[in-house]
Amino acid sequence: MTVQYSELIQPERVHGSLYTDPSIFAEELERIWYRTWVCVGHVSEVARPGDYVRKNVAAQDVIMTRSTDGEVGLLLNRCAHRGNLVCEDRRGNSSSFRCPYHGWTYRNTGELLGYPYNQGYGGKNKLELGLGRVPRVDTYQGFVFASFAAEGPTLKEHLGAAAGELDRLARLSPEGEVELTAGWLRHRAKANWKLLVENETDGYHPQFVHGSVFSVTGSPIGALYSDKSTAVTRDLGGGHSENDLRPEFRRAARPMGWFGTSEARVPDYVAKMRALHGEQAEEILIEGAPHVMVFPNLFIAEISVFTIQPTAVDETVQNVTAVQLKGAPEMNRRLLSQCVGSVGPAGMLLADDSEMYERNQRGMAARRPEWLDIRRGVGRERIDENGFRIGAANDETGMRGFWAHYRGLMEEGAAQ
Repeated sequence: MTVQYSELIQPERVHGSLYTDPSIFAEELERIWYRTWVCVGHVSEVARPGDYVRKNVAAQDVIMTRSTDGEVGLLLNRCAHRGNLVCEDRRGNSSSFRCPYHGWTYRNTGELLGYPYNQGYGGKNKLELGLGRVPRVDTYQGFVFASFAAEGPTLKEHLGAAAGELDRLARLSPEGEVELTAGWLRHRAKANWKLLVENETDGYHPQFVHGSVFSVTGSPIGALYSDKSTAVTRDLGGGHSENDLRPEFRRAARPMGWFGTSEARVPDYVAKMRALHGEQAEEILIEGAPHVMVFPNLFIAEISVFTIQPTAVDETVQNVTAVQLKGAPEMNRRLLSQCVGSVGPAGMLLADDSEMYERNQRGMAARRPEWLDIRRGVGRERIDENGFRIGAANDETGMRGFWAHYRGLMEEGAAQ
């Protein structure tokens, strides 16, 4: 039976089956995860020739490598002989991969080097086989993206306005580069991947879900999403969205206030930024880092970077690491500490969010009501000076933008 996505996704509500139906999940893998651009990692994770790290694109186990000529590539972790994993370690450095089953060996570019007992293959030294390669790999500001579609929109076209948010993150570095070298934590949630995506730029929940943490720590974050906040939620198009907190930071006009600190506590970093950017440094130091969801799986929450990996209709792995700014050791220590405190194994924020993801998924088992409401803020949206639709800090503007793009991709895939 063909799924009619126009019936399940409406302007102000979405049907609960979108989070629970295994057949819809299977179609998502083909029409979104294996067709559009998906963030895999960052070039800083494979800094030297021979470096490799295992990653995932949904259910696909891939190896991100850097070859001797410096090219970053993505190989499928499957021997061309009998399908065994050729790489078991999470990361390392090697010019080749050897399958443990029958000893077939491959270059870190995927080319088959050889195999034992070649008389069984008529004495041929090499068969026309090799590791599978992801057809398209591209980078932006060091972030590595993969597409299993041999043709389609370029990465630049896919990112659209979201590219500007990655630029904002990179300009916080005195050397203009982000590094993701602190290591990744893997959090497994018994929830559909779209619940995580929706939550990432949902400004309606922080005051309630994280209220106890904010009250104990005296955090000002809750106020940024209140009805009095001047911050906005922005639909960037293409399924991307952001919580733009800059209006609040500009109003306070405190350099480093976005980071919950003062310039006196990071004097070396502030001095480097002012020397590099001159007068523009004040704007950068006040506005800080972005809070943006890049469709379908990259989330940047100021100090942390998340990638989302769907593993089943009701299970998702969320990978998270601390933002590290090249040339800013003083800041990096604080960034790592704050990241661990908020989204680490005993982190105060992600534990709250994970509980909500899983409660949402369990709640979907109830037969009534069938629909989830996404109408918040519809009546007060407006178009900003750049032509983007924006709502208040706690409106569901970004969520509606996500679902509109999702519907387009799913319907387009059905027509092909």
